[in-house]
Amino acid sequence: MDGATMQALVERHLRAEGLGDVDGAVAVYSDDIDHDVVGFPNSPGRGVDSARDFYKYLTANFRAEGEEVLHRYVADDAMILDQIMTGTVIGSMLGLPGNGRRISFRTLHVFEFRNGLISRENVWLDSAAIIDQLSVVQGPSPARARSAATK
Repeated sequence: MDGATMQALVERHLRAEGLGDVDGAVAVYSDDIDHDVVGFPNSPGRGVDSARDFYKYLTANFRAEGEEVLHRYVADDAMILDQIMTGTVIGSMLGLPGNGRRISFRTLHVFEFRNGLISRENVWLDSAAIIDQLSVVQGPSPARARSAATK
């Protein structure tokens, strides 16, 4: 699969995720998707139903508002995407109440592709930045300020 096709699939997936469209987010997955959000409960999962359960949870608790791509690497049937994710925690995240707080954090995705679909997605989140921002009583944290300064 060429890089442009991989990028289009990933963008379609992320756009649906950001809109809270769970079925759209998993529509680009193979039936036997390996879906692993490292450190999240019930992860890794296998199959579209498992991934759908993750996105139901995520979209009930977090509204993605934007992604800033820092680096994108493509090799054979894989893509690595390093980005800053920004959104509002409308429920809870990593066990902490969001209280409608807007946060930004780094994510690293590793996608693998097979037969025109995403067959594997591994995601690493900067959980320290998430916890730091959700634990702050008032004002932005130093990590959040640094993250905002890089934009």
